[in-house]
Amino acid sequence: MTLQITGDGLTIEDVVNVARHNQKVELHPDAIKRINQCRDMLEEKIQAKEIMYGVNTGIGEFSEVVLTDEQVKQFQRYLIYNHTAGMGDPMPEEWVRGAMLGRINVHAHGNSGCREVITQTFVDMLNKGVTPQVCKKGSVGASGDLAPMSQIALLLMGEGRAYYKGELLDGKEALDKAGIPIPGLKARDGLAAINGSNVLTAMSAIFLYDANRWMKQAEIGAAMSLEALKANMKPYTAKLHEARGFKGAVRSANAIRKIVEGGDLAEQRVKCKVQDAYSMRSTPQVIGAAHDALDYARSQVEIELNGVGDNPVFFPDEKLQLSGANFQGTPVSVPMEMAGSCITMISVMSERRMNRLNHPALSVGLPAFLTKGAGMFSGLMLSQYTADMQIVEQRILSAPASIQSIPAAADQEDFVSMGMNTALKNFQILDNAYGVLGIEVMAAAQALDFRDYAFGRGTQTAKDVVRKYVEFLDVDRPLFDDHNAMKKLITSCEMLQAVEGKVGSLG
Repeated sequence: MTLQITGDGLTIEDVVNVARHNQKVELHPDAIKRINQCRDMLEEKIQAKEIMYGVNTGIGEFSEVVLTDEQVKQFQRYLIYNHTAGMGDPMPEEWVRGAMLGRINVHAHGNSGCREVITQTFVDMLNKGVTPQVCKKGSVGASGDLAPMSQIALLLMGEGRAYYKGELLDGKEALDKAGIPIPGLKARDGLAAINGSNVLTAMSAIFLYDANRWMKQAEIGAAMSLEALKANMKPYTAKLHEARGFKGAVRSANAIRKIVEGGDLAEQRVKCKVQDAYSMRSTPQVIGAAHDALDYARSQVEIELNGVGDNPVFFPDEKLQLSGANFQGTPVSVPMEMAGSCITMISVMSERRMNRLNHPALSVGLPAFLTKGAGMFSGLMLSQYTADMQIVEQRILSAPASIQSIPAAADQEDFVSMGMNTALKNFQILDNAYGVLGIEVMAAAQALDFRDYAFGRGTQTAKDVVRKYVEFLDVDRPLFDDHNAMKKLITSCEMLQAVEGKVGSLG
């Protein structure tokens, strides 16, 4: 079904569906009307020689320089050239497609002043699969994501490079093959195409979607470890968490109870301690806090997805234009710093449970390092090293970028969000999280194979999925293939789908 773009109601799921799964989009007729009304007002102001930032003035430190009529015609082209200043590896296509969707939704409000054809060209590019090649690095997350958005805007002039049907082509060739006319740039068009934090916001939306699915798998991994460690399951009673009142903790406790339901441990047929270590009994509080933090981050990202992130902002009903800083990425980068740190936090707890599975003094009767031949064999001893290395990297990446502002543009832009750094490092944190969790799940499956009691329906299902890719470690073997297979399994969410198919949604 085609997604109608109205300026409102865009969700992170919509971003994923369009950016990753190529859902078609179209501008709502009311959005087209608003875009044209705003453009008509802008044309009147241009004719009246009214001074407007970025239309008939320079930008940044040059905002006081008034352009001649001839310069106005050329300025947008040079604006895009100057800002196409990124570097580094190309972004994944889904980040770029998500940014284009976000920019279309900004324009749909009718406050940006560009021509309708600019917005429609972005729509056509999404629908026909023309995706600009964009460098990962260059944005400071204020004045918009100028460098990456400008690489997208090059296509509006038939320049730059773009992917089309699996090929990287010159921009004009890609557009010609897709049958998309080149609109060119007139007054305001260029700045309206780039002046928002759309790339870091799209990246954040995709990250939050994937992080939520990873956290549900973290609950599956925790449940597997808890069953293997003969945990006391009373701390997972919903009533306990409802008494405190944090929604995320209630959600997490309920999810873990669902996974272990039907097993001997949950049915109290296995003897357990009166009270377990924090890494076991605090799991709902910790993962729950992350659920609450990511819910808040989602709310802020969706505000930005549906807001007018631009400068200047035009109000056609009042014949008014206001210049400010609605491009500033801080409202997104601050909650996203917290989101990334939460993934690191859960990974730390995951590794602590994995340590207990390996540690003969803590594992409630499991063999040391989960091997039958301790001494001759080392079992999963080195798997913990690999997890630990990745956690240290996560911790380094969890240092906030949002406090790292470096002034630019001759101090005209003297505080910036560095939100692109936040978005980039969050994906690195999540990439490591897939690996760390994969190791816990692999260790938990190994430990469960040493137990002789029945496991919960969700736990057994998860273990069965693991065994499709990683065999029981009977004697030592090189583990890098197993580690990579587990990381791939967690990334794919196959285990999550199987468990939810068995026990129902985990949240």
